[in-house]
Parts: sequence; C-alpha cells; structure tokens
Amino acid sequence: MPNHLDRSGDAVRPAGDIARPDKPEEACGVFGIYAPGEDVAKLTYFGLYALQHRGQESAGIATFEGNTVHLHKNMGLVSQVFDETILSELVGNQAVGHTRYSTTGSSRVVNAQPAVVETRLGSIALAHNGNLVNTGILHEELLRSNVQLVTTTDSEMIAYAVAEAINAGEDWLSGAITAFKRCEGAFSLVIGTPDGIMGTRDPNGIRPLVIGTLEATETTPIRYVLASETCALDIIGADYLRDVQPGELVWITEEGIASYHWATQAKRKLCVFEMIYFARPDSVMNEESLYSYRMRIGRTLAIESPADVDLVMGVPDSGIPAAIGFSQQSGISYAEGLIKNRYVGRTFIQPTQHMREAGIRMKLNPLKDVLVGKRILIVDDSIVRGTTSRKIVKALRDAGATEVHMRISSPPVTHPCFYGIDTDSQDQLIAATKSVEEIAAQIGVDSLAYLSWDGMLEATGEAKDTFCSACFTGNYPVPVPEQVKRSKLLLEKSTPVSV
Repeated sequence: MPNHLDRSGDAVRPAGDIARPDKPEEACGVFGIYAPGEDVAKLTYFGLYALQHRGQESAGIATFEGNTVHLHKNMGLVSQVFDETILSELVGNQAVGHTRYSTTGSSRVVNAQPAVVETRLGSIALAHNGNLVNTGILHEELLRSNVQLVTTTDSEMIAYAVAEAINAGEDWLSGAITAFKRCEGAFSLVIGTPDGIMGTRDPNGIRPLVIGTLEATETTPIRYVLASETCALDIIGADYLRDVQPGELVWITEEGIASYHWATQAKRKLCVFEMIYFARPDSVMNEESLYSYRMRIGRTLAIESPADVDLVMGVPDSGIPAAIGFSQQSGISYAEGLIKNRYVGRTFIQPTQHMREAGIRMKLNPLKDVLVGKRILIVDDSIVRGTTSRKIVKALRDAGATEVHMRISSPPVTHPCFYGIDTDSQDQLIAATKSVEEIAAQIGVDSLAYLSWDGMLEATGEAKDTFCSACFTGNYPVPVPEQVKRSKLLLEKSTPVSV
C-alpha cells in the first residue's frame, strides 16, 4: 500500500473563463521548505499564495512526517483549496507545494501537483515548473518498464524516472541525477523525500528557482526554503540566499545544504518573459526588483518610439511599470485610465452572454473623465492574438479618447514556447502573420510600436546570450521535436486517467 495519506478532493472543474486570455500563460509556481519545529504547511500555503500569479488552475501541498506523506491537492486557487482544518492535518518537518497552470496535461484534479510516487526508500513528492520536450520518448520508456502512469503530465514522468533509478539500487541523489539526465527541456523542480528536500534546474535554467533561509533558533539551526521567486520568501520572512544554478541540485537535510553540479554543459538561458511579465514586480532578479527593470524598458521604449500625446497609461497590472518609465523619459503625464477588477480572477462562474459581449469591462473599466478629449498612449507588455488589445482600444475610444496609440514593452511574439509557457500555435500569433501596420489596423490604434529585441536585452544589464528569447526569434536553446510542436495535450489519448 502507498505510504501516503491523500486528502485530495475529486472534483473536476473548468479552468476559468471560456475564452483564453490574450496573454502568454505561465506554467506554475513551486515551493519547498525544510524547517523542523515550524508549521511547514502554513508557511507553504503563504508561499504558494505569493506565487498564485504563476498558476490558478490547481494547488497542492505534501508534508513529510517521518516516512508518511500527507497530501492535499485540488482544483482552484490556493485560498479555495486550503483552509485551517486541512492545513492542520498536513503535519511534518518539511513540505513541497505547487500552484499550477497546465502546459502538458489537461486541467483536471488528477494532474494537480505535487506528484507523489513510491520508491524502495520511501515516497517522493515532486513539484515542477517548466515543460519537457522529450515527453513522448520518456513516456514510451516508462511504459516499457511497466510503469502505471496515472496522470497525463510530464511532471509525473519525472517522478517515476527518479523512482525507477532508486528502485534499481541508487540512492536519493544519484537516482535523481540519473532521472534528470533523461529529461530534455525546461524543469525547475522541488522534490520532497523522507530524508530531505531537493531543488534543481535544467542545464539551461530556463525557469527560475531561488534559495532562502529562515532565521535559525537554538533548537533548529537548519531552515531552508526553495521557491520560484523571491516574493514567496518575503511573505514568510525568509531571506534570499542565492539562485539555484542551471544544472545544479541542492540537497537540504538535517546536516545542512549541499550542492551538486550534475550537468556538464550548463549555460543559463533564463526565459526573458520572466523579466517582462511572468514574475511578480517585487521579485528580485540580478540584484534588483523586476519593477525597476520594467520601468527601464519603458524608458527605452520612449526613446525608441516616441509619441505626441496628452497622457500615458498602462494596462493593469503588468503594463504599469513600463508606462511609468515611458512617462518619466518622455515628460508626458502619467494617469490611470483603466481600473482593474482584481476580484474577477479565474472565476468558475461563467459570465452571461450579455457580459461576454461587453467584453473587457468585466475585468477593466475605463475612467471616462480622465480619457474624454485626450490623446492617449497605452503601454502593455505583449500582444499575442490581439483580441484583448482590440477590446481595450474600443473601450478607450468609447470613453471619449480622441486618439489611442499603443506601445508594447517587448518585441513581437512570433513563435510559440515549449518550455513552460502556454502560447498558441504559430498561426494564431498575430505578429507571426501580420506586419506592425496590419496589427495596428486590426486592433484599431492610431499608431503601434514594439520594444526592440536589443533594447529588451540591453536593459537587463546582463549578457544577451544568457536569456531564452525564442518566442521572439524562433531560436530554441533546446531542440523541439515536431510531435511536441503539434499539441500541448500530447499524452491525452495514450495514457489512461482516472478522477
């Protein structure tokens, strides 16, 4: 019998709005903590709460009490999945947490994480941010080994690859490294075991993972945290220590933290969209908040593509820092012209047909007295299909704006991502099939300009070749098999699922 207690619900709920957002969608956030004497479930809850922007479909926490794993996961936001009673039952000295947006595997509770798998040394609980590109090969290898896959996720396959190596006689560390070397693509992982927790990043470090520390006490000097972003450290009072490096495994036990560099060809290719959009603006990368970087690319955008307008405004919330930077550089006044309804979120209650026809106002409402009679420049971080941009422009004109100009604080998105961002197929990406002038006409703006690729990367202050920008260039750092390009739900027809 599996030695874990699963308190998960079994409901399958829709993933939110019927229409997909006109933005790149993140994969997930991961969190892990080793803190004897602390309420690790509650600390993980708040860590996931801070990472909620990275995924809103499902959430889960696994805690380790000796050799027993306590697990709860379900569909919904972190605050919907957990309450005080559930958290009080998740006891132990260490925990692994996950909040999910699906990229491989559909949005259903069976695919929620952490993935818990048995090994000869005890259970592992694995949380994954990213996406493998060799899922088909790994899937076939595991089936040939008579592994009974339950989900349709690449994350579960990584967990079973670890288990397979351990069951063949390897220990926690060597078994994990053997499994990692079978994986191609993007993976930042937190893995809980009865003896400690691991954190690793793929050799390109495409998705982020940071290490934090909690203040030591007389009885518990060793207290470490792993998280996708530093904002998850801040919320629980942990201090940022450093990033997990590409191709590195960190092993946290009662003896402390140890580091193993398992990839011989490691070279960072951090997803540049983490800088532009995905990570929270208060998270720190390269020793500064991403708010500062986003203001800087707004200033670059103002230099590259000025406009003669009365007001600069940003699309809430992600376009605001760049809009402020544009305003500061240009000397044009900044104003809030759109108010975001922050409590709509990914509601499970579908709007009426009339509300759907009203479009953007369900989430963004224009301020007519600010906009009437004004020439407006609006800044956003990206355009994927153009559907939302068109609705925003129409709402601004309906509110009385005499001109609407748009500036985008990233280059045109022309290629889909296969490393943990859910983007459309290439023929659905508006910039892959239309010129800037054609896009401007389709979304109804008086002018449109994008940030240059050079401007985007120069503003990071780091070497350009340390970032993945494949969605703008088509230059993928890890080769992508053709079958992976064809469908995000690659495994749905070949793997049995149960809910």
